[in-house]
Amino acid sequence: MQRKLRLRNRADFNRIYRYGKSFANGQFVVYWSRQPVAEPFRLGVSASKKIGNAVVRNRMRRVIKEIIRLNGAKIVPNIDFILIVRKPAVEMETKQLEKSIMHVLRKAGLLKKEARF
Repeated sequence: MQRKLRLRNRADFNRIYRYGKSFANGQFVVYWSRQPVAEPFRLGVSASKKIGNAVVRNRMRRVIKEIIRLNGAKIVPNIDFILIVRKPAVEMETKQLEKSIMHVLRKAGLLKKEARF
């Protein structure tokens, strides 16, 4: 995932947590807020120690970033969002993770109109 598409500093994370909206399903929580400088969008991934050791957490981050990269054209522009991984996501396969991520993004209203089926 390109560097410009990643949320990196603590101030951005805190701003989204404090002033953003949140939606969740069984595997993920998404916090998001509008940000005019985010072109097309910026993503942060949070995986706590509760879901597993460093190998598991880093694998989840990599898989999620790849899913978002592949589906980036379906996401509305000018938003910052954070995906928080929950424990049940660890046992899922990549296709199931993709379906779950798209579900939570659709629930949050972060998919473009033509991407909604």
